[in-house]
Amino acid sequence: MNDAPAPAPKREKRSIAEIRDSKRTGEKMVYMSVPDYTSAKWAEMAGVDVAVVGDSLAMIAHGHTNTIPATMDMMVMHAQAIRRGAPNTFVLGCMPYQSYHTVDRALTNATRFMQDALTDAVKPQGGRSQAHILKALVDAGIPTASHIGLTPHTIANFGGFKIQGKTADAAFKILQDALAIEDAGCFMLEFEAVPARIATLISQQLTIPTIGIGAGVGTDGQILLCHDLLGVFTDFKPKFTKRYAKLTEVAVAGIREYVREVKEGAFPDDDHSYSVKDEEYEKFAAMVEKRRQI
Repeated sequence: MNDAPAPAPKREKRSIAEIRDSKRTGEKMVYMSVPDYTSAKWAEMAGVDVAVVGDSLAMIAHGHTNTIPATMDMMVMHAQAIRRGAPNTFVLGCMPYQSYHTVDRALTNATRFMQDALTDAVKPQGGRSQAHILKALVDAGIPTASHIGLTPHTIANFGGFKIQGKTADAAFKILQDALAIEDAGCFMLEFEAVPARIATLISQQLTIPTIGIGAGVGTDGQILLCHDLLGVFTDFKPKFTKRYAKLTEVAVAGIREYVREVKEGAFPDDDHSYSVKDEEYEKFAAMVEKRRQI
């Protein structure tokens, strides 16, 4: 009996126009950050709208304590695998630390995502301070989004992973960042770690859709990390992550059983071994014995 889930019907990749229109239609867009080929396949089979190549893979796939060590080479390699795993899913490449601090560098690295990894769009981080970078990418014909609120690339300035926009003045700065992103021509923006009511009210001021991670239900869509929501990454659990599965527990239990069976000589059994005809085995055994006697 085959317990594998049936493949989802082939669907058309979501377009920039559909993502933009979600603001008007009210369709909640589902984004998921995936680090590799297998998780990208899961995303496509499950019907995720946008597979995100997040630089969080520096943590979940490479064991770093934050996203700063992610490089363009690392991101492009993972993005290529994700595109192969999800050929019919919109793929958004997150530009890593210091890959977009000048217009020329941003254009070069965004082009690598689009040409070498075949992503459908790119996402730097920042609002007003990065508006000229965002506009340059858009003007060059590169579909571009951005990320505000808690921006991991400037985590040192925040003193750690802390909620943003908790005061009226701080929230107004996030609104100004959001409007700058919209004015630059971006097709979408992401809020991270912003109080739900603040993110909702800012979203209502915009004509482009918003997605949230730790920003409440009032955004136009949601994003979580695949390895967080499935319980694969267990070093820590952000408040905003809901565990929909506990795959690490299942995996460790399975590996423990494998270790036990190997130690006891129970694996591999005949069902998991290849056979040979008796006459061929006897012929070979005779050849071995003859060689020993020489």
